[in-house]
Amino acid sequence: MHKISVKFLGAIKEVTGSCHLLTVGPHKILLDCGLIQGSYKDEIRNSEPLSFDPASLTAIVLSHAHLDHSGRLPLITKQGFDGRIYAHTATYDLCRIMLRDSAKLQQKDAEITNRKRARKGLPPVPPLYDVEDVEAAEPLFFPCEYHQWQTINEQIRFRFHDAGHILGSCIVELELQDHGVVRRLIFSGDLGPYQGPILRDPESGFDADHVIMESTYGDRDHRRFDDTLSELEAIFNSESSSRGNIIIPAFAVGRAQELLYLFAKHRQRWHLDRWQIFLDSPMAISATEVYLKHHCLYDAEARATLGERPAQKLKQLLPNLMFCESPEESMAINRIHHGAIIIAGSGMCTGGRVKHHLKHLVWRDTTQVVIVGFQAHGTPGRALVDGNHFIRLWGEAIKVRAKVHTIGGLSAHAGQTDLLRWYQQMPSRPAVTLVHGEEQAQETLKAKMREQFPGLSVRRAVDVELLAL
Repeated sequence: MHKISVKFLGAIKEVTGSCHLLTVGPHKILLDCGLIQGSYKDEIRNSEPLSFDPASLTAIVLSHAHLDHSGRLPLITKQGFDGRIYAHTATYDLCRIMLRDSAKLQQKDAEITNRKRARKGLPPVPPLYDVEDVEAAEPLFFPCEYHQWQTINEQIRFRFHDAGHILGSCIVELELQDHGVVRRLIFSGDLGPYQGPILRDPESGFDADHVIMESTYGDRDHRRFDDTLSELEAIFNSESSSRGNIIIPAFAVGRAQELLYLFAKHRQRWHLDRWQIFLDSPMAISATEVYLKHHCLYDAEARATLGERPAQKLKQLLPNLMFCESPEESMAINRIHHGAIIIAGSGMCTGGRVKHHLKHLVWRDTTQVVIVGFQAHGTPGRALVDGNHFIRLWGEAIKVRAKVHTIGGLSAHAGQTDLLRWYQQMPSRPAVTLVHGEEQAQETLKAKMREQFPGLSVRRAVDVELLAL
């Protein structure tokens, strides 16, 4: 067995379930511990036995709060892990929100499953984890800041760098030692785009022996950001838009906050004063409060726009913004027939309050739906993007008369050009293993990297059973 090695346990040929087991001598640590997301068939894999003993882990190092990177932390704690979970301070704050929400969903799913099992005479099954399991995991978090070395033991230390993906997202730089051999490993986590809203650009220029690099959009670039802003401006300024309401399905962490920021910055240019703007998602509201708390992580433009008291400044810039916490406040929106912009979860229209708004409004020809994020196959959001004449909500087929806009350019992930730019800034041209990407994206990026950097060793995680360092 190699003394320093990495075994890839998740995000292999897919973009969920990030989980990589790093072994240094007798010590084992995990880089990320994410949920596998997608179809029922995909998600059932979360219940499969782990290929290692959680109690044997020394520590977990978390790149960011998204559930496909953090969502199995309560499960692994329940199964015996009791070491430290190292995470950026903002990541810890977001995880407290997201893991609780995930636990409630796990419990709700188990209740639905068990009702079906009871009718078949089958015994009940427990949820993957519950809120008590989340509460048991929280004391294990060890919040850290960027650029500060953290010593796990005499053989492993690391520090975080800003990945620019969501608030608190991290590139992990690890220094590993075993019997006089020192290796430097970079784990990219998820990288954000250059010149995106609110957050700083991803840091780079590191010296390393090897890079574990995400490849979500390795085969394409996003639409130009300026073109995206122009498209949003045209939607909000059109005469037809004022005749009805606008629904924006949005992911609660990252996308919702970007939209509010863009609304605040471009309120006058987009003539938003004539609208009532609703953020209708308790989770997005909580995440927004975390974003406002950690304003020191903003880029220069966002700091100039929102100042040192961003919560107060946001209210000044968007006096027509309302946070809808209660179900009653959410239901009241459906009594408004025109002049409302409704930002609601979930981002792919698979759950949450946006489904109720679609049920009330998508059959009206005065409604507009603005899609601002990725929509997976089989979701109601994807049906809207594909131009389907009906969508199914709670088993009911509902006619789509609304005008649907698909807006590119707001992705929180780096596109192909930005991924290449990030790697290009590493002077030592370290070998690369690609993770967190589907097969086409990875193969395209691998070919592009070999073309741009002749002689570069670049492989996909699926091709590497055990990476020896």
